[in-house]
Amino acid sequence: MAHIHEKIDFTVAIFVVHDGKVLLIHHRKLDKWLPLGGHIELDEDPEQAALREASEESGLEVELLGERPPTTEPGTHALIAPRFLDIHRINETHEHIGMIYWARPKSGNTKLAAEEHHDIRWCSAADLDKLQPPMSNAVKWYCRKAISEVQSLEPKV
Repeated sequence: MAHIHEKIDFTVAIFVVHDGKVLLIHHRKLDKWLPLGGHIELDEDPEQAALREASEESGLEVELLGERPPTTEPGTHALIAPRFLDIHRINETHEHIGMIYWARPKSGNTKLAAEEHHDIRWCSAADLDKLQPPMSNAVKWYCRKAISEVQSLEPKV
């Protein structure tokens, strides 16, 4: 998607974790390994954008993880807060404010969005250092943090 605003756009990144692995895409245009994600469109909130992007980019329906405050006021809908926020430079005149979510798959099968990505794969923490082209240290940190935190939420058998 093209930039929506001239200087700053709002985006979502969704780190989907299942069985100790995080779902990553090799972005065709950027030639980088990234989580699922993209721009928040003008007619949607961050939660809607995260669910839409996860579905479009992977074929999965996901559950966003995090706390949703109880809301009883008319006209108010509480959103799941992102786990992290960041701001990153896209070029000399444009930045993205990223809302970073953890998620688990609910249903569906992973599928490659071939027009946008070279590859899609589930990666363990050990796999992250082997990816080519190499992944940024920031994305690697988020991947490891997501795997660790989501695994700690899993019921012990």
